[in-house]
Amino acid sequence: MSMNDLSYWTAHLQTPVLFNHHNPYEVNSSTIRRIDLNPIKSTPKGALNGERVLILTPLKDAAPYLNKYFDLLSELSYPHELIDLAFLVGDSTDDTLAILASELNRVQKRSDKIPFHAVTIIEKDFGNIGGQSVEERHGFEAQGPRRKAIGRARNYLLYTALKPEHSWVYWRDVDIVDSPKKILEDFMAHDKDILVPSMTAIPHQRASTNIDLRYLVPSLRPWTRYRRQIRLQLLGRIRQGKTPCKQSRQGRRAG
Repeated sequence: MSMNDLSYWTAHLQTPVLFNHHNPYEVNSSTIRRIDLNPIKSTPKGALNGERVLILTPLKDAAPYLNKYFDLLSELSYPHELIDLAFLVGDSTDDTLAILASELNRVQKRSDKIPFHAVTIIEKDFGNIGGQSVEERHGFEAQGPRRKAIGRARNYLLYTALKPEHSWVYWRDVDIVDSPKKILEDFMAHDKDILVPSMTAIPHQRASTNIDLRYLVPSLRPWTRYRRQIRLQLLGRIRQGKTPCKQSRQGRRAG
């Protein structure tokens, strides 16, 4: 093809023009890291979308509960390859760390679908040496110092274990005796940023009591006496026609 023929053949084509063109800026420093969280989503269908879950559990003198804890955890129906576990062991006076390692080894070396994606164990003491009896843990006077210590432990655990790939964080107590196998899917189905379940305690195998009521009575009475006194206080205020108490009852029913 001659030059005249080529010119005629390409006469209908337009020459592209680039305005303000510049090459990409390259960063080669190994001390700079870029994390894009835009692809990370939290949806009601986490399992179908492959969303990663981080289960966090602070531990203190938890040796008697760990076997049951891992039995229940192993029954979770959410895909275990999408679940990471993290524990903070602090101020323990028993064999919590050794039993935790033993239980994790028992679960993680299985050849079925029970092993979890990854596990992190964090050790941090805060100097909080307190008893683990019901009176010492749940008494009214103990709530201020105890909640402060729990808050510090949770902060250390969350900030150390949370990774960019995690879509959900699930806080789980070690002394839970029963829970639904689909609890993660059930929580996700609500499509809320923060979800808190209603917790109940069953003292001495009697009538269940809402565990949050323990903060309303500044004493160390048994659970059954807690509930009886609170009920009498509520009824007495309602009979006196005090509106805040009525609103409080309505709020608890709605919740």
